[in-house]
Amino acid sequence: MDQGHGLLANKDPFIFIFCMKRVIVIGGGFAGSHVARELENKFNVTLIDSKDYFEFTPGILRTIVEPEHIKKIQILHTHYLKKAKVIVGCVKTITSNDVTLENNKKIHFDYLIICSGSSYNIPFKEKDIIKVTRAEHLRDYYNNLCNAKEILIIGGGLVGVELAAEICTHYNDKKITIIHSKEKLIERNHEGAIKYAERFLKKKGVKIIYGERATQKKKNFFLTDKGNKLKSDIIFLCTGITPNYDFMESNFSYSLNEKNQIIVNEHLQLIGKKNIFVAGDITDRLEEKTAQNAERQAKIVVKNIIALENKNNLVSYRSKKTHLVISLGKYNGILDLVNFVLTGFIPALLKSFIEIKEMRKLKQS
Repeated sequence: MDQGHGLLANKDPFIFIFCMKRVIVIGGGFAGSHVARELENKFNVTLIDSKDYFEFTPGILRTIVEPEHIKKIQILHTHYLKKAKVIVGCVKTITSNDVTLENNKKIHFDYLIICSGSSYNIPFKEKDIIKVTRAEHLRDYYNNLCNAKEILIIGGGLVGVELAAEICTHYNDKKITIIHSKEKLIERNHEGAIKYAERFLKKKGVKIIYGERATQKKKNFFLTDKGNKLKSDIIFLCTGITPNYDFMESNFSYSLNEKNQIIVNEHLQLIGKKNIFVAGDITDRLEEKTAQNAERQAKIVVKNIIALENKNNLVSYRSKKTHLVISLGKYNGILDLVNFVLTGFIPALLKSFIEIKEMRKLKQS
């Protein structure tokens, strides 16, 4: 990364410290953790996150059948950040130069990077419905799953498919049903991946209902929009993902699209604000909301903030279809290479390798 001139090229440590600008990062997921880690030696960085740890989210589904797996996919922010300040809390509002926390504490910034991510918007509030967003939700319901005989998974996207696979490969005494509003599982993937996932799950006894939506909860069963009754002891909601955008509403509601994603320009800047960048699930980029794409965006943000300081040209972010690894339990999986699909043990091994590599990178920071 070129630092041959400008503020970041200053060799005098006293002047450098005195001139260090304040950078605030909202969110400590894949995008936010990367930005904070890359910029903490060049700026006065503050990371604000609702939790005090980074979590390898692609690995959280395994915690529903292996609660001890949680130790492998979480690391405290303070363990990989050596200089950045970490604030555990939520952002209430933002302006062009300030962030206000829920406790009304106001923090000034020179640069703001919004990496607030997304969560599941659940329309049902019964206690036996689990939002598949945090590992602790899954871990807490491990005993419930052990005792459950009939399991309902709402949503047949990536999360629903991986969750069903984790359960059906770990237990052989569970009746699992996936209800999916579309006509295909993981419908945005390669046709070979779609067919393999369906064959795999059906072979394991998973029932898949296409073209229906769960609309109403009645005691221990769901009603669908086509009048079917689906009995269940435990329900996993794997649909209805929504951006974490609340702090934008007061001053930047005009910057949200119809999905409440933040509209950015080609440099991943908030429209009209040179000092505010956005990365990860919260952006309006038309691409899969994956860890890989979040990190790709984060790298562009880091380059552009340094470019601004050095008065260089900014780099554009280009959305593209990237390869995707889908796990089907511990020993099977799918590697979707856009135009080619590899299935079986190798993709499963690859997903485990990616998890180990990512966590080791943070632990060795």
